This record gives sequence, structure tokens and C-alpha cells, in this order.
Amino acid sequence: MNEAQTLLVLRQDWTSSNMTKNGRQVRHGLVLTMFLLLGATSVFAQGGSIQGRVALASGDRLNETARITLQTSRGVKATVFTDNQGQFSFRGLNPGIYDVVVDADPNRFELTSATVEVFPNAPALLRIVLKERKASGSRKGADSVSTSELDAAIPSKAKKEFERASDAGNAGKTEEAIAHLRKAIEIYPSYLMARNDLGTQLLAEGKLAEAEDQLREAVKIGPKAFNPKLNLGIVLVQQQKFAEATTVLRDAIALNSAAPSARLYNGMALEGMNEFDEAEKELKASHDLGGVPYALALYRLGHIYLNKGDRKSAVEAFERYLSEAPHATNAGEVKALLITLR
Repeated sequence: MNEAQTLLVLRQDWTSSNMTKNGRQVRHGLVLTMFLLLGATSVFAQGGSIQGRVALASGDRLNETARITLQTSRGVKATVFTDNQGQFSFRGLNPGIYDVVVDADPNRFELTSATVEVFPNAPALLRIVLKERKASGSRKGADSVSTSELDAAIPSKAKKEFERASDAGNAGKTEEAIAHLRKAIEIYPSYLMARNDLGTQLLAEGKLAEAEDQLREAVKIGPKAFNPKLNLGIVLVQQQKFAEATTVLRDAIALNSAAPSARLYNGMALEGMNEFDEAEKELKASHDLGGVPYALALYRLGHIYLNKGDRKSAVEAFERYLSEAPHATNAGEVKALLITLR
């Protein structure tokens, strides 16, 4: 695809999976982020912000302090605590997509997260409703982790290399992170988390063949792990191996049907195969599940409608895309296209 495309990479924030709050263990869920832009030539301005409020399902404000963690695929960006009104804010943010994780009383509430897109010089408003913890304490769906991901057999030396890789990645030292991840895998070849993270780092560097190799190994080690399958699907889409990509992504969707990222990339793979009706369904599902952060689905839908000869629907999709992502790097291109379509 020649258009500027947003590459969404999903990985587990493994380093914070055992963070402690008041002596209690909590586990962070999946982190969805705008990792990089392909084909983009312009640079965003700086200074976006997030202004949020945490509320209860009843609509009442949260009357206790909750820890709010701002994350990207490279790790934790910042941590703040809510005030006595349940409010919080993050300022001076680079434009992009962030995951906001709310950690309240774990005996009462599920670990809750929301995805938000930050635009330059504008506040992103966010309201997060806490989910009551079920009596059983079970957690399914996107937060589920396979036994391979929690492998107790991982040697301490390998874990240390993994931690060093995470620190380097958080500091933007990609090559250093890759080196530590390779060492971790050399020590323990079945290290699923390290292989998944190495795959995402290589993907970010544009080393698709190497990323594919690592993610295929990760899938072999943990066939029930969602992250490696999603990331492998993303790599295959970037390589235009659309038929295999949709097979892998459908497996990922079977593991987590509510993941908008998997739906987005499956839609893109189906579009690449000219399976426009099925692609339309997946892209609509992605946007329905993910909302504004998945405005890219609207952009792709516009092109699908053009291919189907549905000019009216294409105009509507592109117009909605611009309303949700007015600062997208391809906004000028879409505006010019709309002029020719109207």
C-alpha cells in the first residue's frame, strides 16, 4: 500500500507485570500504541496533553486515590495519582496513541485501561469507568496470559538481560535493547517474552525478515499467546503476505475477539487480497471496538468503497476520518481526494 499507514504494534509491558501497589501484586494488561508512521514526511508539533477523570459504574466519583500509568510499547512514560475528585492529567506529550492504565483497589476493581490519541497543542479528554472485580477474581480476554509467558524455568541471567533490554528500550536505545534480548534468548531459547519483544524491536527497525523469524518462534513456544500472533500478523501484512497474514490474525482474533488491532490488520490483509466485503466487516469492527484511535480503519474503508464503486460511502468514510484524525500526516492527501470525489 502506498498511502501513509499507521503501524500499530502490540506487546506486553512485561517489565511492569509484577508492579507492586501497597504490597499487593498487580498485572498490567496489553499496551496499544502508535509505534511509528510509514511513508510519513511531516513532523508533528509538540505539547499535547491528557485530562482525565476516573468514575465508578454508578456514575459517582472515585473517593480514593488511584495510580494512573501512561504507557507506550516501549514502557511506562509517566505515573500520577488521582486527586480527591478522581481527576488526573499528563502534559507535554508527543502526538500519538497512548494506553492509560488505572490501578485502584485491586480487591474491589479490575485493572482498567483505555486507549487515547493525543494531538499537538490540544487536550485529549478521557473518562475511565472502573470495572468491579467479580467474586471469582478471574480475569479473561485481553488480560489473559499463557503459561508460556509466565515460565518459571527462565534462568535469572536471562531475566536480567530481559530487564536490561526493557530499560534500554524505554530509553530509546533500540540497538542496545536488541542486543540484550538476543543474549536473553541465547541463554534461554524458549523465552517467549524476549522473542516477542525482539520481534517488535526488529519490526520498528524495519527488519521484517528477522522480526518474522523471532515471532514465528514465539508462536511455536506459546501457541495460545495473543501478542506474538498479532505481531506476526502485522509483519506479514507489511511484507504483503496477505493470505498467511489473515490466517495468523484470525487465530489471534480467536484468542481475543475484542482486540481492535487484530481486526484492523486482518481487514488490511483481506483488502490486500481484494476480499472487500470481508475486509469491510473487519475494519468496521476495528473502529467500533477501538473508536477514534482506530480512525485508520475509516481511511482504509474509504479506499474499499472506491474499489467497490460506492462513491457516496467513500466520501462519508474519508470525511469521518478527517473529523477524527484532523492532524494525520495524510490529511492533505485525503482532502485533495475528497475534492475530486464530490
